[in-house]
Amino acid sequence: MAENNFEKTEAPTPRRLQEARNDGNIARSTDLTAAIMLLGGIVALHMLGTRMFEGLGAATRVLLMAEHSPNPTRVEGVGEMAYYSAYMFATSLGPVVIAVAAVGLLSSLGQVGFLLTVKPLEPNFGKLSPLKGIANLFKLRAVMRLVMSVQKVVLIAAVAGWFVVQDMPKIVHIAELSALQAFGAAGTLVYGLALKLAILLLIMALIDYSFQRWQHEQDLMMSKQDVKEEMKRMEGDPQIKQRRTRVAKQLAMQRVAQAVPQADVIVTNPTHFSIALQYDSDSMRAPRVIAKGADFMAMRIRQIAVAHGIPLVERKPLAQALYKSVEIGEEVPAEHYAAIAEILAYVYRLNGKKTA
Repeated sequence: MAENNFEKTEAPTPRRLQEARNDGNIARSTDLTAAIMLLGGIVALHMLGTRMFEGLGAATRVLLMAEHSPNPTRVEGVGEMAYYSAYMFATSLGPVVIAVAAVGLLSSLGQVGFLLTVKPLEPNFGKLSPLKGIANLFKLRAVMRLVMSVQKVVLIAAVAGWFVVQDMPKIVHIAELSALQAFGAAGTLVYGLALKLAILLLIMALIDYSFQRWQHEQDLMMSKQDVKEEMKRMEGDPQIKQRRTRVAKQLAMQRVAQAVPQADVIVTNPTHFSIALQYDSDSMRAPRVIAKGADFMAMRIRQIAVAHGIPLVERKPLAQALYKSVEIGEEVPAEHYAAIAEILAYVYRLNGKKTA
C-alpha cells in the first residue's frame, strides 16, 4: 500500500500545472510553429509574390541605372538612391515578413497562451555538466526524438520524390516553352510542391504537438502522496489550522457572552438554533439579531440567557428562518414583524414592560 502512495498514478492538479507554467515548463512544439510559419510564408509569397518581385526589380533598376538620382557620383545622389532602394525593399518584402511573423506569433500564442517568465533564463550550472549532457544523448526520449526526426526526413523526401515523379511530364514540357513561360510554369510547379510539403509538415507537427502535450502531462503526473502534500500546503499546517479554529471559536464565544445579556428574548428551535433579538423603539426601526448559533453555540446562547434571566421562546419555523436569512447585526425582515411583535408583547407582559 505504501508503494502505491508513491506511484505516479494521479493526474496533475491545477496548482501543479500552474507552477510548471510559471517555471516555463509547458507543452509546445517548435515543429508546429515552424510548419505554420512555412505554410503562411508560402501562401503570402503566392498572394504577394508579384508585387514583391516588381518592387525588387524596381529597386534593382534604381541601383544599376541611378534613375532617381541626377548625379550618383555625389554624396546626396548616393543617399537618394539608397533611400529609394530601401523604401522599395521595405514595401516589397515588408508585407511578407510581417505576415510570416504574425502567423508565427499567433501559432505560439495558440499553443501556450500569453506567458511572461524569466525562470528559463535563470542560470543552472547543473545543465553545464558535460557528463550529464552525454548521458542525456543516450536516454530513451532522446533516442526516440532522433528516430522520429530521421523518419520525418525520410517521409518528406519520399513524398517530395513521389510528387516530382507525378509532375515529371510537366517538368519536361518546360523545356519547350519560352523563357517567360518557363519561369511561370516552374513557379507554379514549385509553389504546388511547396504547398503540399508544407501541409504534410503541418500534419506531422500537429501529431508532434499532441504527443508533446501527452508527454508533458505524463511528466507532471503525481503520486497519492504528492497530492496529499499539496493539499497540506494549500490548507496550511494542521496544527496551525486547529489553532486558528480554536481562536475563532473563542472569539465567537466572547462575542456571544457580551451580546446575549443585552437581548430582550431568545427565539429557539428549541435545540438546534438560538436567535438573540434586541429591540429599542427609540433607536431601532425594527428588532435586530445580536447573536445567533447552531448546535453547541445555540446551547451556549441558551445557557447565558438563563443565567441572565433572558426569556426563551420556542418558535421552530421562525428560528430556522432567522438563522438562515438574517446575519448578526441586521434587522429582521418585514415578513417576520408580526411573529416577533407577538413574542415581544408576550415578553413585555412577563417583565411588566409596556409595548412600543
